[in-house]
Amino acid sequence: MNIYAVKAIYRFEMARTFRTVVQSIVSPVLTTSLYFVVFGSAIGSRMGDVGGVSYGSFIIPGLVMLSLLGESISNASFGIYLPKFSGTIYELLSAPVSFVEVVLGYVGAAASKSIMLGTLILVTARVFVPYEVVHPVWMVVFLILTAATYSMYGFIIGLWADSYQKLQLIPLMVVTPLTFLGGAFYSINMLPPFWHKLTLFNPVVYLISGMRWAFYGKSDVNVAISAAMTGGFLVVCLIVIWWVFKTGRRLKA
Repeated sequence: MNIYAVKAIYRFEMARTFRTVVQSIVSPVLTTSLYFVVFGSAIGSRMGDVGGVSYGSFIIPGLVMLSLLGESISNASFGIYLPKFSGTIYELLSAPVSFVEVVLGYVGAAASKSIMLGTLILVTARVFVPYEVVHPVWMVVFLILTAATYSMYGFIIGLWADSYQKLQLIPLMVVTPLTFLGGAFYSINMLPPFWHKLTLFNPVVYLISGMRWAFYGKSDVNVAISAAMTGGFLVVCLIVIWWVFKTGRRLKA
């Protein structure tokens, strides 16, 4: 394991974040704060409980996941797309660095940024909505697992994209709708039977449900299934990245 290479990539990516701290950290926190103001304080105070949890508190796990997914994908995809765009990817490919070390550097940095952001959002939520975490260890597990999994997914998008427009296509057209339809603002148990079954094909449902269980001990899907689905998606992403580096497709073109 080339630890020096991993550290170099990780430090470079983290330094890029702190050079654009307003865009990377401040902006997502402010945007999520608006959700807490509108849905948590304004609308939530006029709505009843959802599964015995006040609406303002109920949406916190969903909002955390909403930000975590978006930032994980964005950070990781742009991190690997930039070397492709500038041509410095060939220096990386010619260096004595394996795909595991490249993934640890880029994905590790993207996941670290997302975890920092998720922590800041949880702290900010305290200002607007009271909440308690029933299973704090599991909350951390889901936070790390989600950040790592979707940073890998973003890494794949960055490898696939050959233009800035394609880099934004999947996050805007696929991930964001799936997040809003994944139970971030409601329980999927409220849906009619047909739509409830259809929603179970949405992978984001399992993330939000698992995080909500960690907060309140209540979930729409069994927590073991949520963890297994997320872990399975992580393995699939890792296999795809390995295949890309092995074949060079979308990497050397």
